[in-house]
Amino acid sequence: MQQNKPVESTSHPLESSGATPSGEGFSFRVRDPFGNIIFLKRLLTSVLGIATYPGLNLINRTQVEGAEHLKQLPRENVLIISNHQTYFADVFALYHIFSAAKWGFRSINLPVYLFSPRVRSYYIAAEETMLESGWLPRLFTYAGAVTIKRNWRHAGQNVNRGADLKAPAKIIKALKFGWVITPPTGDYCNQCSSSQSAAHIIQLLTARLSFRSI
Repeated sequence: MQQNKPVESTSHPLESSGATPSGEGFSFRVRDPFGNIIFLKRLLTSVLGIATYPGLNLINRTQVEGAEHLKQLPRENVLIISNHQTYFADVFALYHIFSAAKWGFRSINLPVYLFSPRVRSYYIAAEETMLESGWLPRLFTYAGAVTIKRNWRHAGQNVNRGADLKAPAKIIKALKFGWVITPPTGDYCNQCSSSQSAAHIIQLLTARLSFRSI
């Protein structure tokens, strides 16, 4: 099996008043903004973390660089633009890293963080992939997917339809509760470069929120 490459991401926090550090704090909520029960989401994230850990750090070895910067980020309003290499492996790796950072770790070598993983994390994914591809992607959706409709592909066929106008509101809802992982290309623009697609996403969000990069 091929060794995993170091996980790299670029984070862009959105300015908000009263932002708290990256730890999830002691506030008590039963459901997240999408109506998912937080206890079940945490349990599911733990189970998926246990299932994916051997592939990330036993069979392969994930090298984490820059994890110390995660502790400096606010608890919410953080957009993370991630290299998108697979359907789920990159998101799983970032979930592990975020949960480890919540516990104060700079690597994922001690998976005790899976006892209480970070649940204020979301990732953007194509709606047809998550909701129309069987029960396993539906479980992944409960763990934090923000689903959007592609305007260029549906059911394995190329299409040409209008943009998903509900997508920005969904992303903002997730950002106001935590961190959002987005792939720079693919789901938004089939022909755009990474920088063009990332700029397009940020432009959509900054129309409604104050934004600064770090």
